[in-house]
Amino acid sequence: MSEPTETPQRLKVVVADDQAAVREPLAAMLGLSEDIEVVAAAADGTQVLTAVAAAPVDVVLMDLRMPGMDGTETTRRLSEGHPQVAVVVLTTFADDDSILAALGAGARGYLTKNAGRQDILRAIRAAAAGQAVLDREVQDRLLATVRAGSPAAGRPQALPLPLPQDLTQREREVLTLIGRGLPNRAIAAQLFISEATVKTHINNLFAKAGIRDRADAVRRAIAAGLA
Repeated sequence: MSEPTETPQRLKVVVADDQAAVREPLAAMLGLSEDIEVVAAAADGTQVLTAVAAAPVDVVLMDLRMPGMDGTETTRRLSEGHPQVAVVVLTTFADDDSILAALGAGARGYLTKNAGRQDILRAIRAAAAGQAVLDREVQDRLLATVRAGSPAAGRPQALPLPLPQDLTQREREVLTLIGRGLPNRAIAAQLFISEATVKTHINNLFAKAGIRDRADAVRRAIAAGLA
């Protein structure tokens, strides 16, 4: 008599979008995949946080523009309070400010709503595995931003400053992973160090390079060709 095969663990996913006409078909589509279970469909950030607090969640597929608590703020709170939950942004917005704000808040992936089913599934699986996924349009926007500067409040931004020469190899590795959208826990796992050590490296490289915040770190990593 053969041994029973063990059923693979399904990824627990929350779908967040304020439009039911988007949210419900998206949840239904994801639910057709054998390795994904949609555990909640949320209309705003508060509902996302409630769902994550109620049961284990691996990935949140996050819209950015939602009433009340928007996707960026929700991502920031998840990164701080539930760092084990990966966020993949799925939005119509691919402007510089939206991209940098979401990645700075801790999003691990960023897709536009032009993404197909396989693209979304691939991003969810990659995010759950600690990898970052940016669709081509988003990558192109980021590269254009760091190469030429982007307008903000009607003024051109200066190009990011070059990285100082005294960064250690480990600090460069940490900056590379920040540039790819990984939160601290995923960076620690990939480099086989503790989260406390990751935070120490981040504090050191921010001080050395004059980096203001995580969004600025993403821009500097891309400008330096690290991400």
